[in-house]
Amino acid sequence: MGNTVKQEFELSGVGLHFGIHTTVKVLPANPGAGRYFVRVDLPNEPIVTAQVETVGQTTLSTELAAGNVKVRTVEHLLASLVANGVDDARIEIDGEEVPVLDGSAKNWCEAITSVGITDNSLTQTAITPTKPIWIREQDSFVAALPASQTRFTCGIDFAYKAIGNQWHSWNPAQESFANDIAPARTFGFAEQIEQLQKAGLIQGGSLDNALVCSDTGWINPPLRFTNEPARHKLLDLVGDISLLGQFPCAHLIAYKASHKLHIQLAAKLSELSNQL
Repeated sequence: MGNTVKQEFELSGVGLHFGIHTTVKVLPANPGAGRYFVRVDLPNEPIVTAQVETVGQTTLSTELAAGNVKVRTVEHLLASLVANGVDDARIEIDGEEVPVLDGSAKNWCEAITSVGITDNSLTQTAITPTKPIWIREQDSFVAALPASQTRFTCGIDFAYKAIGNQWHSWNPAQESFANDIAPARTFGFAEQIEQLQKAGLIQGGSLDNALVCSDTGWINPPLRFTNEPARHKLLDLVGDISLLGQFPCAHLIAYKASHKLHIQLAAKLSELSNQL
């Protein structure tokens, strides 16, 4: 813990769900400050910390809230920061939703790499479960299993032939997040677009920032990986688990899961941390 970006960087774009253009500026922060958002568009620039305790709603994205101050769709940026070793960061944003960019975490990772990170590591004990933690909802589940190293494994299963049953596993100590996980884009289904838009969601969604699947196949190929959807779900899991502050020493498994289940698992792990 304790690493931060060497200098600030910023990226701009539309938010996936609200379709409003926002700019995010990531700045160095003091060791131990953690990752936190600052709503610079609001009076007194209120802060929303990136912690399990500040999670608001989890419908199709993860939202953080401090009172009535919200920051939505934080998972791709937070995944990029934690996976690149950025423990502390001041994230200034001039709106309610982090821009979706190309639907992946690729641009965030490139920006972090371009500025570099400091080496101020502080010793902190990782959360290490000694027995399995399971959370199940019908045939979906998330789990944290005792392990000697951190590993993330995600599985998905959709009736669409182009997707079907897919799995991907990632070990942060051995495999590159920037190469293997970050480029995987968010995905959706042609038949659900109108329904979601009527519900006020995916207002900023387009074929430039999401893979769209239909009964006949992918509408906007090519894919960046044969199992790009599974890798993207893993990206989301990494972002949600980042709310613990650092990765737990465990094998984290998600099958047909959602942000809601990811956060429930993070909350269970956080409880374990508080008992130490």
